[in-house]
Amino acid sequence: MRKDTPMSPRRNHPKGRKPKQEDREIGTSSDAIEEHAEGIFVVRKITGSSSTKPYRCPGCDQMIPMATPHTVAWLEYDVETRRHWHNACWAKRAHRSRNTERTRNAPRY
Repeated sequence: MRKDTPMSPRRNHPKGRKPKQEDREIGTSSDAIEEHAEGIFVVRKITGSSSTKPYRCPGCDQMIPMATPHTVAWLEYDVETRRHWHNACWAKRAHRSRNTERTRNAPRY
């Protein structure tokens, strides 16, 4: 290399525009908003690795074991309605009939 040739500085950053602070999304949550007949729900998909406790699904009334991917949903204005659902139960809840509790020998009509 010749000493009289100037060397250009090395670029360690991308050539494109760097995002400004106000351009970036503040929340990094994977929450989604879904509108249903019961109201507007905030829905969060939980991975198996972040599921550390068993829960009871309100759709099928069965246990959701630990380390099982599932859905957490609650009404937008009421966090107290937060429930853990099987993914399939959450997707099919509009098509499910009401689960009427009966005694063992009660008629089904």
